Amino acid sequence: MIPSTASAVGTEVRYSTHPDDARQADACDPLGSLRDAFELPRSPADPNRTAIYLCGNSLGPMPRDARRLVGDELDAWARLGTEGYGKSPRAWFEFTHEARPALARLAGASAADVMPMNSLTVNIHLMLASFYRPTRDRNIVIIEDTAFPSDSYAVQSHVARMGCDPRATVVRLRPRSGERCLRTEDVEDELHRRGDSVALLFLGSLNYLTGQVMDVERLTAAAHARGAKVGWDLAHAIGNVLTPLAKSNADFAVWCSYKYLNGGPGAVGGAYVNPRWSGERGVPRLAGWWGNNPATRMQMHPDFDPAPGIDGFALSNVPVLTTAPLFASLALFERAGFEALRARSRELTGYLEFLIDSLALPGVSIVTPRDPLRRGCQLSIAVSGDGRATLASLRASDVIGDFREPDIIRLAPAPLFTSRHEVWRAAAALGAHYGVRLK
Repeated sequence: MIPSTASAVGTEVRYSTHPDDARQADACDPLGSLRDAFELPRSPADPNRTAIYLCGNSLGPMPRDARRLVGDELDAWARLGTEGYGKSPRAWFEFTHEARPALARLAGASAADVMPMNSLTVNIHLMLASFYRPTRDRNIVIIEDTAFPSDSYAVQSHVARMGCDPRATVVRLRPRSGERCLRTEDVEDELHRRGDSVALLFLGSLNYLTGQVMDVERLTAAAHARGAKVGWDLAHAIGNVLTPLAKSNADFAVWCSYKYLNGGPGAVGGAYVNPRWSGERGVPRLAGWWGNNPATRMQMHPDFDPAPGIDGFALSNVPVLTTAPLFASLALFERAGFEALRARSRELTGYLEFLIDSLALPGVSIVTPRDPLRRGCQLSIAVSGDGRATLASLRASDVIGDFREPDIIRLAPAPLFTSRHEVWRAAAALGAHYGVRLK
Protein backbone atom coordinates (compact mmCIF):
# COMPACT_ATOMS: atom_id res chain seq x y z
CA MET A 1 0.00 0.00 0.00
CA ILE A 2 1.32 3.46 -0.88
CA PRO A 3 1.51 5.82 2.12
CA SER A 4 -1.27 8.36 2.06
CA THR A 5 -2.33 11.32 4.13
CA ALA A 6 -5.55 11.77 2.17
CA SER A 7 -8.18 13.50 4.28
CA ALA A 8 -11.04 13.89 1.82
CA VAL A 9 -13.51 11.29 0.66
CA GLY A 10 -12.86 10.55 -2.98
CA THR A 11 -9.09 11.04 -2.81
CA GLU A 12 -7.55 8.01 -4.49
CA VAL A 13 -5.57 5.69 -2.25
CA ARG A 14 -3.57 2.98 -3.98
CA TYR A 15 -3.31 -0.35 -2.22
CA SER A 16 -0.95 -3.29 -2.57
CA THR A 17 -1.14 -6.88 -1.37
CA HIS A 18 2.55 -6.89 -0.37
CA PRO A 19 3.15 -6.67 3.42
CA ASP A 20 6.26 -4.49 3.00
CA ASP A 21 4.10 -1.74 1.52
CA ALA A 22 1.91 -1.86 4.61
CA ARG A 23 4.96 -1.61 6.86
CA GLN A 24 6.27 1.33 4.83
CA ALA A 25 2.94 3.14 5.13
CA ASP A 26 2.96 2.56 8.89
CA ALA A 27 6.45 4.03 9.18
CA CYS A 28 5.28 7.24 7.48
CA ASP A 29 1.99 7.58 9.36
CA PRO A 30 1.86 10.70 11.59
CA LEU A 31 -0.95 9.14 13.65
CA GLY A 32 0.79 5.81 14.16
CA SER A 33 2.19 6.85 17.54
CA LEU A 34 -1.34 6.92 19.02
CA ARG A 35 -1.12 3.14 19.25
CA ASP A 36 1.49 3.49 22.00
CA ALA A 37 -1.12 5.23 24.17
CA PHE A 38 -3.01 1.91 24.62
CA GLU A 39 -2.53 -1.30 26.55
CA LEU A 40 -3.48 -3.69 23.76
CA PRO A 41 -4.84 -7.16 24.63
CA ARG A 42 -2.61 -10.21 24.39
CA SER A 43 -2.95 -12.83 21.70
CA PRO A 44 -5.39 -15.68 22.45
CA ALA A 45 -2.82 -18.03 20.91
CA ASP A 46 0.24 -16.78 22.81
CA PRO A 47 0.04 -14.35 25.75
CA ASN A 48 3.61 -13.26 25.01
CA ARG A 49 2.38 -11.61 21.79
CA THR A 50 0.15 -8.56 21.28
CA ALA A 51 -3.15 -9.36 19.64
CA ILE A 52 -4.32 -7.87 16.39
CA TYR A 53 -7.27 -6.26 18.11
CA LEU A 54 -10.10 -5.67 15.63
CA CYS A 55 -12.87 -5.82 18.23
CA GLY A 56 -13.13 -2.25 19.48
CA ASN A 57 -16.69 -2.36 18.13
CA SER A 58 -17.43 -4.62 21.12
CA LEU A 59 -15.04 -3.30 23.79
CA GLY A 60 -12.31 -0.75 23.18
CA PRO A 61 -8.83 -1.42 24.58
CA MET A 62 -7.54 0.36 27.66
CA PRO A 63 -5.79 3.72 27.25
CA ARG A 64 -2.60 3.62 29.30
CA ASP A 65 -3.57 6.80 31.12
CA ALA A 66 -6.82 5.23 32.38
CA ARG A 67 -5.02 3.45 35.21
CA ARG A 68 -3.56 6.72 36.51
CA LEU A 69 -6.85 8.61 36.22
CA VAL A 70 -8.80 5.98 38.15
CA GLY A 71 -6.00 5.89 40.72
CA ASP A 72 -6.24 9.66 41.12
CA GLU A 73 -9.91 9.39 42.06
CA LEU A 74 -9.26 6.48 44.43
CA ASP A 75 -6.57 8.61 46.10
CA ALA A 76 -8.97 11.55 46.33
CA TRP A 77 -11.63 9.32 47.87
CA ALA A 78 -9.13 8.01 50.43
CA ARG A 79 -7.77 11.47 51.24
CA LEU A 80 -10.92 13.60 51.12
CA GLY A 81 -13.92 11.38 51.68
CA THR A 82 -17.12 13.31 51.03
CA GLU A 83 -15.19 16.54 50.55
CA GLY A 84 -14.01 15.11 47.24
CA TYR A 85 -17.28 16.33 45.74
CA GLY A 86 -15.90 19.84 45.84
CA LYS A 87 -12.17 19.49 46.49
CA SER A 88 -10.92 16.59 44.37
CA PRO A 89 -8.81 17.64 41.32
CA ARG A 90 -11.89 17.01 39.17
CA ALA A 91 -14.61 18.01 41.61
CA TRP A 92 -17.14 15.18 41.64
CA PHE A 93 -20.11 17.55 41.66
CA GLU A 94 -19.04 18.72 38.20
CA PHE A 95 -17.09 15.63 37.18
CA THR A 96 -18.64 15.13 33.74
CA HIS A 97 -18.51 18.78 32.66
CA GLU A 98 -14.97 18.55 31.35
CA ALA A 99 -15.90 15.65 29.05
CA ARG A 100 -18.83 17.38 27.40
CA PRO A 101 -17.04 19.53 24.77
CA ALA A 102 -15.11 16.57 23.38
CA LEU A 103 -18.20 14.33 23.40
CA ALA A 104 -20.20 17.06 21.68
CA ARG A 105 -17.65 17.27 18.87
CA LEU A 106 -17.91 13.50 18.35
CA ALA A 107 -21.72 13.62 18.40
CA GLY A 108 -22.17 16.64 16.15
CA ALA A 109 -23.87 18.65 18.87
CA SER A 110 -23.38 21.46 21.35
CA ALA A 111 -21.70 20.76 24.69
CA ALA A 112 -24.77 22.13 26.45
CA ASP A 113 -26.90 19.39 24.89
CA VAL A 114 -24.89 16.26 25.71
CA MET A 115 -24.37 14.57 29.06
CA PRO A 116 -22.30 11.57 30.18
CA MET A 117 -24.72 9.67 32.39
CA ASN A 118 -26.05 6.24 33.32
CA SER A 119 -25.65 3.26 30.99
CA LEU A 120 -26.89 2.99 27.43
CA THR A 121 -29.99 0.94 28.21
CA VAL A 122 -30.96 3.14 31.15
CA ASN A 123 -30.68 6.14 28.84
CA ILE A 124 -32.86 4.43 26.22
CA HIS A 125 -35.54 3.90 28.84
CA LEU A 126 -35.23 7.50 30.04
CA MET A 127 -35.61 8.92 26.55
CA LEU A 128 -38.52 6.62 25.69
CA ALA A 129 -40.28 7.73 28.85
CA SER A 130 -40.06 11.31 27.60
CA PHE A 131 -40.47 10.92 23.85
CA TYR A 132 -42.74 7.93 23.34
CA ARG A 133 -46.15 9.33 24.27
CA PRO A 134 -48.63 7.24 22.28
CA THR A 135 -52.22 8.15 21.55
CA ARG A 136 -54.97 5.97 20.16
CA ASP A 137 -54.19 7.12 16.62
CA ARG A 138 -50.42 7.71 16.87
CA ASN A 139 -48.65 4.84 18.60
CA ILE A 140 -46.33 3.10 16.10
CA VAL A 141 -42.60 2.77 16.83
CA ILE A 142 -40.35 1.98 13.88
CA ILE A 143 -37.05 0.20 14.52
CA GLU A 144 -34.76 -1.90 12.35
CA ASP A 145 -35.26 -5.65 12.52
CA THR A 146 -31.55 -6.03 13.30
CA ALA A 147 -31.65 -3.46 16.11
CA PHE A 148 -29.33 -4.32 18.97
CA PRO A 149 -31.36 -6.37 21.49
CA SER A 150 -31.34 -3.66 24.18
CA ASP A 151 -33.08 -1.27 21.81
CA SER A 152 -35.65 -3.89 20.90
CA TYR A 153 -36.30 -4.91 24.51
CA ALA A 154 -36.63 -1.32 25.69
CA VAL A 155 -39.03 -0.36 22.90
CA GLN A 156 -41.23 -3.43 23.39
CA SER A 157 -41.38 -2.95 27.15
CA HIS A 158 -42.35 0.72 26.82
CA VAL A 159 -45.02 -0.05 24.25
CA ALA A 160 -46.47 -2.68 26.58
CA ARG A 161 -46.20 -0.33 29.58
CA MET A 162 -48.32 2.21 27.71
CA GLY A 163 -51.03 -0.38 27.12
CA CYS A 164 -50.24 -1.17 23.48
CA ASP A 165 -49.54 -4.53 21.90
CA PRO A 166 -45.86 -4.68 20.78
CA ARG A 167 -46.75 -7.18 18.06
CA ALA A 168 -49.02 -4.62 16.42
CA THR A 169 -47.27 -1.41 17.43
CA VAL A 170 -43.55 -2.11 16.92
CA VAL A 171 -42.73 -2.10 13.22
CA ARG A 172 -39.45 -3.87 12.41
CA LEU A 173 -37.86 -2.76 9.13
CA ARG A 174 -36.28 -5.51 7.05
CA PRO A 175 -34.06 -5.14 3.98
CA ARG A 176 -35.34 -6.14 0.60
CA SER A 177 -35.21 -9.81 -0.31
CA GLY A 178 -31.65 -10.85 -1.06
CA GLU A 179 -30.17 -7.70 0.53
CA ARG A 180 -28.55 -7.17 3.93
CA CYS A 181 -28.82 -3.40 4.46
CA LEU A 182 -31.82 -1.09 4.66
CA ARG A 183 -32.38 1.36 1.86
CA THR A 184 -33.07 4.92 2.92
CA GLU A 185 -35.94 5.20 0.48
CA ASP A 186 -37.57 2.08 1.95
CA VAL A 187 -37.54 3.65 5.42
CA GLU A 188 -39.07 6.79 3.93
CA ASP A 189 -41.71 4.71 2.15
CA GLU A 190 -42.64 3.00 5.42
CA LEU A 191 -42.98 6.36 7.13
CA HIS A 192 -45.19 7.57 4.29
CA ARG A 193 -47.28 4.39 4.32
CA ARG A 194 -47.83 4.53 8.09
CA GLY A 195 -48.59 8.22 7.93
CA ASP A 196 -49.78 9.93 11.08
CA SER A 197 -49.77 6.68 13.08
CA VAL A 198 -45.99 6.84 13.69
CA ALA A 199 -45.12 8.16 17.14
CA LEU A 200 -41.37 7.44 17.07
CA LEU A 201 -38.62 6.47 14.68
CA PHE A 202 -35.79 4.92 16.71
CA LEU A 203 -32.85 3.48 14.79
CA GLY A 204 -29.20 2.74 15.29
CA SER A 205 -27.29 5.42 13.41
CA LEU A 206 -24.76 2.66 12.62
CA ASN A 207 -26.15 -0.85 12.58
CA TYR A 208 -24.19 -3.17 14.84
CA LEU A 209 -24.64 -6.22 12.60
CA THR A 210 -24.02 -4.86 9.11
CA GLY A 211 -21.90 -1.79 9.87
CA GLN A 212 -24.27 0.36 7.78
CA VAL A 213 -24.40 4.09 8.58
CA MET A 214 -27.91 5.48 8.25
CA ASP A 215 -28.72 8.82 6.62
CA VAL A 216 -29.54 10.60 9.88
CA GLU A 217 -30.44 13.98 8.39
CA ARG A 218 -32.68 12.64 5.64
CA LEU A 219 -34.54 10.14 7.82
CA THR A 220 -35.00 12.60 10.68
CA ALA A 221 -36.53 15.07 8.26
CA ALA A 222 -38.79 12.38 6.79
CA ALA A 223 -40.09 11.31 10.21
CA HIS A 224 -40.59 14.88 11.39
CA ALA A 225 -42.58 15.57 8.23
CA ARG A 226 -45.02 12.88 9.43
CA GLY A 227 -45.20 14.41 12.93
CA ALA A 228 -43.12 11.67 14.58
CA LYS A 229 -40.34 12.05 17.13
CA VAL A 230 -36.88 10.73 16.20
CA GLY A 231 -34.21 9.13 18.35
CA TRP A 232 -30.85 7.62 17.40
CA ASP A 233 -28.72 5.00 19.11
CA LEU A 234 -25.07 6.02 18.58
CA ALA A 235 -23.56 3.01 20.37
CA HIS A 236 -21.57 1.89 17.30
CA ALA A 237 -21.21 5.35 15.80
CA ILE A 238 -19.77 7.68 18.41
CA GLY A 239 -16.00 7.74 18.20
CA ASN A 240 -16.31 5.94 14.84
CA VAL A 241 -18.25 8.26 12.53
CA LEU A 242 -19.68 11.72 13.02
CA THR A 243 -23.44 11.80 13.55
CA PRO A 244 -24.84 15.29 12.80
CA LEU A 245 -27.28 15.42 15.69
CA ALA A 246 -27.72 19.19 15.87
CA LYS A 247 -27.82 19.64 12.09
CA SER A 248 -30.37 16.86 11.72
CA ASN A 249 -32.64 18.33 14.41
CA ALA A 250 -33.10 14.87 15.97
CA ASP A 251 -35.10 14.84 19.17
CA PHE A 252 -32.72 12.69 21.20
CA ALA A 253 -29.80 10.28 21.01
CA VAL A 254 -28.11 7.80 23.34
CA TRP A 255 -24.80 5.95 23.37
CA CYS A 256 -22.37 3.87 25.38
CA SER A 257 -18.70 4.69 25.98
CA TYR A 258 -17.10 1.25 26.12
CA LYS A 259 -16.84 0.61 22.38
CA TYR A 260 -15.05 3.14 20.18
CA LEU A 261 -14.78 5.64 23.05
CA ASN A 262 -12.61 3.12 24.96
CA GLY A 263 -14.12 4.02 28.33
CA GLY A 264 -13.84 0.51 29.76
CA PRO A 265 -16.36 -2.18 30.73
CA GLY A 266 -19.36 -0.64 32.41
CA ALA A 267 -18.26 2.86 31.45
CA VAL A 268 -20.73 5.69 31.79
CA GLY A 269 -23.06 6.13 28.81
CA GLY A 270 -24.32 9.35 27.33
CA ALA A 271 -27.33 11.15 25.94
CA TYR A 272 -28.30 14.09 23.78
CA VAL A 273 -31.56 16.01 23.99
CA ASN A 274 -32.50 18.62 21.42
CA PRO A 275 -32.48 22.03 23.15
CA ARG A 276 -36.03 22.68 22.03
CA TRP A 277 -37.06 19.93 24.46
CA SER A 278 -34.48 20.21 27.21
CA GLY A 279 -35.60 23.76 27.93
CA GLU A 280 -39.22 22.68 28.29
CA ARG A 281 -40.04 22.16 31.96
CA GLY A 282 -43.28 20.45 30.98
CA VAL A 283 -41.60 17.60 29.09
CA PRO A 284 -42.48 14.34 30.90
CA ARG A 285 -39.46 12.64 32.35
CA LEU A 286 -38.32 10.17 34.96
CA ALA A 287 -36.76 12.46 37.54
CA GLY A 288 -33.85 11.95 39.91
CA TRP A 289 -32.00 14.09 42.44
CA TRP A 290 -29.05 14.72 40.14
CA GLY A 291 -31.41 16.22 37.56
CA ASN A 292 -32.65 18.81 40.03
CA ASN A 293 -31.55 22.41 39.59
CA PRO A 294 -28.13 22.74 41.31
CA ALA A 295 -29.28 26.05 42.77
CA THR A 296 -32.01 24.28 44.76
CA ARG A 297 -30.71 20.70 44.92
CA MET A 298 -29.29 20.92 48.42
CA GLN A 299 -32.48 22.46 49.79
CA MET A 300 -33.94 18.94 49.62
CA HIS A 301 -37.41 20.02 48.49
CA PRO A 302 -39.85 17.17 47.76
CA ASP A 303 -40.86 18.64 44.41
CA PHE A 304 -38.61 18.27 41.36
CA ASP A 305 -37.10 21.49 39.99
CA PRO A 306 -35.43 20.42 36.73
CA ALA A 307 -31.99 21.75 35.94
CA PRO A 308 -31.77 23.72 32.70
CA GLY A 309 -31.00 21.80 29.52
CA ILE A 310 -30.08 18.15 29.37
CA ASP A 311 -28.82 18.32 32.95
CA GLY A 312 -32.46 18.09 33.98
CA PHE A 313 -32.63 14.55 32.53
CA ALA A 314 -29.86 13.19 34.76
CA LEU A 315 -30.80 10.80 37.54
CA SER A 316 -28.06 9.91 39.95
CA ASN A 317 -24.70 10.76 41.40
CA VAL A 318 -21.92 10.66 38.78
CA PRO A 319 -20.22 7.21 38.62
CA VAL A 320 -16.75 8.69 39.11
CA LEU A 321 -14.71 5.50 38.87
CA THR A 322 -16.36 4.38 35.60
CA THR A 323 -16.16 7.86 34.10
CA ALA A 324 -12.51 8.58 34.83
CA PRO A 325 -11.07 6.28 32.09
CA LEU A 326 -13.14 8.14 29.50
CA PHE A 327 -11.01 11.25 30.01
CA ALA A 328 -7.93 9.32 28.86
CA SER A 329 -9.58 8.28 25.60
CA LEU A 330 -11.18 11.65 24.87
CA ALA A 331 -7.77 13.30 25.25
CA LEU A 332 -6.50 11.08 22.43
CA PHE A 333 -9.41 12.00 20.17
CA GLU A 334 -8.71 15.66 20.86
CA ARG A 335 -5.00 15.21 20.23
CA ALA A 336 -5.51 13.54 16.85
CA GLY A 337 -8.53 15.48 15.61
CA PHE A 338 -11.56 13.54 14.46
CA GLU A 339 -11.29 14.52 10.79
CA ALA A 340 -7.76 13.07 10.64
CA LEU A 341 -8.92 9.92 12.42
CA ARG A 342 -11.79 9.47 9.98
CA ALA A 343 -9.39 9.81 7.06
CA ARG A 344 -7.16 7.13 8.59
CA SER A 345 -10.21 4.98 9.31
CA ARG A 346 -11.41 5.17 5.70
CA GLU A 347 -7.96 4.16 4.52
CA LEU A 348 -7.60 1.22 6.91
CA THR A 349 -11.09 -0.12 6.22
CA GLY A 350 -10.63 0.39 2.50
CA TYR A 351 -7.39 -1.58 2.72
CA LEU A 352 -9.08 -4.46 4.52
CA GLU A 353 -11.85 -4.41 1.91
CA PHE A 354 -9.24 -4.45 -0.90
CA LEU A 355 -7.36 -7.39 0.61
CA ILE A 356 -10.51 -9.46 1.15
CA ASP A 357 -11.60 -8.74 -2.42
CA SER A 358 -8.14 -9.74 -3.62
CA LEU A 359 -8.43 -13.09 -1.85
CA ALA A 360 -11.70 -13.91 -3.69
CA LEU A 361 -12.62 -16.42 -0.99
CA PRO A 362 -15.40 -18.88 -1.85
CA GLY A 363 -18.57 -18.28 0.14
CA VAL A 364 -17.22 -15.08 1.71
CA SER A 365 -18.72 -11.64 1.01
CA ILE A 366 -18.63 -8.19 2.56
CA VAL A 367 -22.03 -7.15 3.87
CA THR A 368 -21.09 -3.61 4.92
CA PRO A 369 -21.78 -0.89 2.32
CA ARG A 370 -18.92 -0.19 -0.08
CA ASP A 371 -19.49 3.57 0.06
CA PRO A 372 -17.11 5.02 2.71
CA LEU A 373 -19.80 7.55 3.64
CA ARG A 374 -22.14 4.71 4.57
CA ARG A 375 -19.84 2.85 6.93
CA GLY A 376 -17.36 3.38 9.73
CA CYS A 377 -14.31 1.26 10.43
CA GLN A 378 -16.22 -2.02 10.83
CA LEU A 379 -16.51 -4.55 8.04
CA SER A 380 -19.13 -7.25 8.48
CA ILE A 381 -18.14 -10.33 6.51
CA ALA A 382 -20.65 -13.06 5.71
CA VAL A 383 -19.02 -16.49 5.78
CA SER A 384 -20.40 -19.82 4.66
CA GLY A 385 -20.11 -22.89 6.83
CA ASP A 386 -19.13 -22.69 10.49
CA GLY A 387 -18.52 -19.04 11.30
CA ARG A 388 -17.32 -19.84 14.80
CA ALA A 389 -14.66 -22.13 13.36
CA THR A 390 -13.55 -19.26 11.12
CA LEU A 391 -13.30 -17.01 14.17
CA ALA A 392 -11.32 -19.65 16.07
CA SER A 393 -8.91 -19.89 13.14
CA LEU A 394 -8.40 -16.12 13.21
CA ARG A 395 -7.77 -16.22 16.95
CA ALA A 396 -5.11 -18.89 16.43
CA SER A 397 -3.36 -16.30 14.22
CA ASP A 398 -3.56 -13.59 16.93
CA VAL A 399 -6.60 -11.86 15.38
CA ILE A 400 -9.41 -10.88 17.74
CA GLY A 401 -12.70 -10.16 16.01
CA ASP A 402 -16.16 -11.47 16.82
CA PHE A 403 -18.99 -13.52 15.38
CA ARG A 404 -22.67 -12.59 15.24
CA GLU A 405 -25.44 -14.93 14.22
CA PRO A 406 -26.26 -16.14 11.73
CA ASP A 407 -23.08 -15.84 9.64
CA ILE A 408 -21.23 -12.56 10.32
CA ILE A 409 -17.58 -12.07 11.28
CA ARG A 410 -17.01 -8.47 12.38
CA LEU A 411 -13.56 -6.93 11.99
CA ALA A 412 -13.04 -3.28 12.93
CA PRO A 413 -9.63 -1.66 12.30
CA ALA A 414 -10.08 1.31 14.65
CA PRO A 415 -7.80 4.20 13.65
CA LEU A 416 -6.57 5.06 17.15
CA PHE A 417 -4.59 1.84 17.57
CA THR A 418 -4.63 -0.37 14.45
CA SER A 419 -1.66 -0.52 12.06
CA ARG A 420 -1.82 -1.26 8.35
CA HIS A 421 0.42 -4.28 8.74
CA GLU A 422 -2.05 -5.67 11.30
CA VAL A 423 -4.80 -5.27 8.71
CA TRP A 424 -2.65 -7.20 6.22
CA ARG A 425 -2.02 -9.95 8.77
CA ALA A 426 -5.74 -10.21 9.59
CA ALA A 427 -6.67 -10.57 5.92
CA ALA A 428 -3.86 -13.10 5.42
CA ALA A 429 -5.18 -15.12 8.38
CA LEU A 430 -8.68 -15.11 6.91
CA GLY A 431 -7.28 -16.29 3.59
CA ALA A 432 -5.22 -19.01 5.27
CA HIS A 433 -8.36 -20.43 6.88
CA TYR A 434 -9.70 -21.01 3.37
CA GLY A 435 -6.37 -22.16 1.97
CA VAL A 436 -5.80 -18.98 -0.07
CA ARG A 437 -2.68 -16.80 0.12
CA LEU A 438 -2.38 -13.10 -0.57
CA LYS A 439 -0.38 -12.57 -3.76
